[in-house]
Amino acid sequence: MNKIRAICVYCGSSPGNDAAYVEAGKQLGFALAAAGVRLVYGGGTTGVMGAVAHGTLGAGGEVAAIIPSFLINRETTKAALSTFSDVTITETMHERKHKMFERSDAFVALPGGIGTVEEIVEIMTWCQLGQHRKPIVFANINGFWDPMLGMLDHLRRAGFIHSGHLMQPIVVDRVEEIIPAIVAAAQEVDPFDNEIPSIIAKM
Repeated sequence: MNKIRAICVYCGSSPGNDAAYVEAGKQLGFALAAAGVRLVYGGGTTGVMGAVAHGTLGAGGEVAAIIPSFLINRETTKAALSTFSDVTITETMHERKHKMFERSDAFVALPGGIGTVEEIVEIMTWCQLGQHRKPIVFANINGFWDPMLGMLDHLRRAGFIHSGHLMQPIVVDRVEEIIPAIVAAAQEVDPFDNEIPSIIAKM
């Protein structure tokens, strides 16, 4: 377990229209705290984002909130952020995403919107380019990610995913499977492969 100290969770700042999405966020927060793994996330305190953060914090876990200044008062408030001891406020979305990458040993996509899709796709892109080997998990709650997984299969069949052996996201259907799947995947990776590469550091 020592390889996995912090997990980045991408998810929606809205609750979505299925109560299972917010519940999954809360349960993942509990699981992170129980495993002694820090949550790294985008700093929102509403929707699925709020559920995973409050779940982690409420169970005695550690939370690292990273948010651009322009999203304060849209996805959270300064008062809400004060409940976290580890808060980073960035100037841009790019700076936020890079800091989330730096501080995480694995990535999980819970249900979310366009921002969540963009973030997990970027992480998969860096992985396909050989720039990291950190585990990537789709938490396919009630089949939420089925269309995305179908698109990935389509891209493979059409010949547009190269180095496919490098980009193999893990798909799980239940929250309780997330951390065990990440731990198992991390045991297969050389720890030096997860050093931050110069190409990402310069982006």
